[in-house]
Formats: sequence, C-alpha cells, structure tokens
Amino acid sequence: MSGVEAVGLPKKRARVLAIGGSDSGGGAGIQADLKTAMALGAYATTAITAVTAQNTRGVTSVESVPESMVEAQIRAVLEDIGTDAVKTGMLRDARTVEAVARGLMLAHASHVALVIDPVMIAKGGRELLDTDGRAAVVRELVPRASLVTPNADEAALLAGFAVTDEASMVRAGEVLLRSGARAVLVKGGHVPGELVTDVLIERDRQPVFFRAPRIASRSSHGTGCTLATAIATSLAQGMDLPSSVERARAFVRRAMSGGLEIGGGHAPLDHGADLSSPHADRNV
Repeated sequence: MSGVEAVGLPKKRARVLAIGGSDSGGGAGIQADLKTAMALGAYATTAITAVTAQNTRGVTSVESVPESMVEAQIRAVLEDIGTDAVKTGMLRDARTVEAVARGLMLAHASHVALVIDPVMIAKGGRELLDTDGRAAVVRELVPRASLVTPNADEAALLAGFAVTDEASMVRAGEVLLRSGARAVLVKGGHVPGELVTDVLIERDRQPVFFRAPRIASRSSHGTGCTLATAIATSLAQGMDLPSSVERARAFVRRAMSGGLEIGGGHAPLDHGADLSSPHADRNV
C-alpha cells in the first residue's frame, strides 16, 4: 500500500473569469460572481478592479486597483488557467476599461464569450462608473461583447434616452447592437409594474421577452452581478444564449425568493438556494 488515497479522475469544469469590484458585504461584485459560478458548477477566476467598503445599506468608500495590476491579474489567469467565458462588472473609470481591453486581447480570450454587466450606479445611488468610463465601455468592450446586460437606468445612460417601457427597452438594445454588441439583455426590474420584463435583442432576430411576476423580497442586493455571471457560466458550459438567459433568470428568482435575513438594507441573495427543490420558482 502506498498510503495515497484514490480520489477518482480529475473533473474538467467550465471556467469563468469574473472581472469587477470586491464587495465587503459579500452580496454583489466578485463575491457574488464566485458564489454563482460555484453554485452552477463552474470554476471561477477573478481580476479585481476596485475595493469597496459597503454593506446592505450602501457603499461608503471605493478605492480603484491600479490599471497595471488589473491587466496583470487578467494575464496571469489567461496565460495559465485560461477561461471559457469572461464576465465584467464594476470597471470604475476609462483607464480600468482600457486595461481590461488590453488584457482580453490575449489570444487565449479571443474565442470566448464576453458578458458585460455595465455597472454604473450602486443601489444607494453612488456613481460607480464615470462619464469617460461609460464612453470607454462602449468604445473598447461593447464591440467585443457576446452580451451586454444593462438595467433600464444603465440602458438609458448608454442609449441617451429614457427607458420606461418595453418599446424603449427594445430601442435601447438596438442602439447597443449598432455599437457592435452581438446581443443585449435589457433588464426591466427598475421599470414599474406588477410584471418584470427582460428583453433579449439579438442581431437579425425578433426580440425575446421574458416576463414574470415581481417578487416582493428584501433580498435584491447583487441581482445584476448574479444574473450576468449565471449567463456567462451557462455559455461557458455550452448552452445557447436564450437558454442561458432563462436558466440565469430562474437562478436569480430562486435566490431572491429564498433570500437571507442579513443586514438592515438591501439583503443579499441566497446563492445556495436549491434549484432542484419542488418549491423552486419555475415562473421565468
């Protein structure tokens, strides 16, 4: 006997590189990305663009990571581990966006899905991406994107007009398609109404509307990060885009329904919610 325990053959997992800010409260940002990828069966790597001091009540301080370090993190991951999909979140400013674009120019990332969650404003109202940064996202990243996932407020800032209903959601998505994105998912959680509608706009296809009843839940912190990472994870695992969106929405809705009583503000999702449960929310 050698004394070495046999543990079976190594498992090959889909890899997702999450690029974004760290959330000290654990509900959004890189922390939500890691939880989501693990819950859905992928291996997550990270490149941190900013460190935030925040909790469920809001963001109190933000420190950007130097752009050279952002690029170095991306290169370190891609040169060794590689990735099957990339998801970007909080990018902070134009220099950070440009560093991310340089890092992703590596041949290792040229063929993988890129999901851009254009994080611009925190739930408490604090600006997380400045004006020059928004322009850099459209210039440097949107033309490479497999999918951009703005909420209605972010879509309005990117498109240049108010986004208040399904028709304007579609028009905003079409603006981003003309900027080079292959697909756009405009999220309707910030649009009033009993139903929440997300709209998937792809080139040369009719828009696809995903509608579901609004969930009355305090657990809403990190929904955008979680949705984008769930989509990126599903794409990394070989699913097509509409199926990836549907799976991600089901995951987010279940995580909201089974939310956690943590903190005094916008509580985090329950990323450990069991999607196989007979009580899981299947209304997506």
